[in-house]
Amino acid sequence: MKHTDALAQIYARSLYELAEAAGGQEKIVEIEDELEQICELARADQVFREFLTSPIIDVKRRAEAMHRIFNDRITDLALRFLLVLNAKGRAGHLESISTGYSQLVQAAQGRVEVDLYTPGPLGDEQVQSIKQRIQQAIGKEPVLHRFTDPDMLGGLKLRIGDQLIDGSVATRIRRMRQNLMSSGSTDLRESFDRIVDGGDQI
Repeated sequence: MKHTDALAQIYARSLYELAEAAGGQEKIVEIEDELEQICELARADQVFREFLTSPIIDVKRRAEAMHRIFNDRITDLALRFLLVLNAKGRAGHLESISTGYSQLVQAAQGRVEVDLYTPGPLGDEQVQSIKQRIQQAIGKEPVLHRFTDPDMLGGLKLRIGDQLIDGSVATRIRRMRQNLMSSGSTDLRESFDRIVDGGDQI
């Protein structure tokens, strides 16, 4: 799951409200698709990514290029939004804004993005079981993003928004060790005291 900063969330909210006013749910989803396509292009094409992010490109020249690239290829609302970002020096933040926008769309549809980390790939039945358990726990349909972490000994980790739920084996072992070092050491001291006092036999 990608994360957004406060400013990106403000831009995402503004665009969401404009899309809602322009055509309701259909327009909202259309804009989401267009933003994702532009971000995919930026991720795949270094030249285009530098075009969006480079501070040395003149704002006016970038706006003219945006018109040439996107005119009649994306909705007028999406193009106007790109031009606003460019004018404000925020074109390089499009990825984060797109993420914030998608989160708004999913929240409105009763869905939530969840990052799922496991030591290895899971079967379809395991994934479905995890999805059902998450949905029962939070009352929303999870959109799972699956990652493998070979450093994990077992178990799984979930990231929902800013919250990390760590059910990995390594974390369980660490907690057990911490418990033993705290409450366990107290038990050992009490046992030692009883032995010294003659209350226990070795």
